[in-house]
Amino acid sequence: MSTPSFPPLLAGHAVQAGEDPFEVAIEQATKGCDAGLIVHDLGATQLRAAFVFAPEVPLSKAAAMMPVCSIGFQNALGALAPPEVGLHFDWAGGLRVNGGLCGRMRMAASTTDPQDVPDWLVVGFELSLWPGSEESGLTPDQTALYSEGCAEVDALNLLEAWARHSLVWINRWEDEGTAAVHREWTGLAHGVGTQIVQNGVSGSFTGIDEDFGLLLKTDTRTRLFPLTTLLEARP
Repeated sequence: MSTPSFPPLLAGHAVQAGEDPFEVAIEQATKGCDAGLIVHDLGATQLRAAFVFAPEVPLSKAAAMMPVCSIGFQNALGALAPPEVGLHFDWAGGLRVNGGLCGRMRMAASTTDPQDVPDWLVVGFELSLWPGSEESGLTPDQTALYSEGCAEVDALNLLEAWARHSLVWINRWEDEGTAAVHREWTGLAHGVGTQIVQNGVSGSFTGIDEDFGLLLKTDTRTRLFPLTTLLEARP
């Protein structure tokens, strides 16, 4: 299997069979690895990868790396897939190809306090390449990349492109702030204006705040769910 090539300042780490790149990235981060490590698994039916960050801002701001990396993924797929293929995001991390759930983004950090500057932050993604079952009619909301006219998209090329495009958006976020990222993400968001459920609360998804928190309008008020709500709990 070929080894991915990443931009300067980024380094790759392939997992062993059975390992979860997201968990391995967290393990490496807690040991003090350099920022810019991309842990990856080019599986037969699934592509998984995780990006290690060393933030210099509070977690409430650093969590923007999840939408940044989501945009990077959309740009990467857009450059490699046929033009009729569309990718959009659920606020909670779902990756939708042509409307069907095809994967997800994930995020974890060394702290859950929004005001703390985390020692590390890990953003990862999982993408189904092939359906998990031939009985796809049983899960009509689920899909896989190669079922959506993307059979010519090479997983290794997609991984490399994700790293490149994510780096472009990281630099834009650092240079320009959140405005450009906010505009790009909002234009790719799935379900704005529709009824969704978040943390057991049902309401209308009206948009996101300046820090990418979910604005959910219920019958009585508009509730804000900060992006840090999506952090995965650590042992």
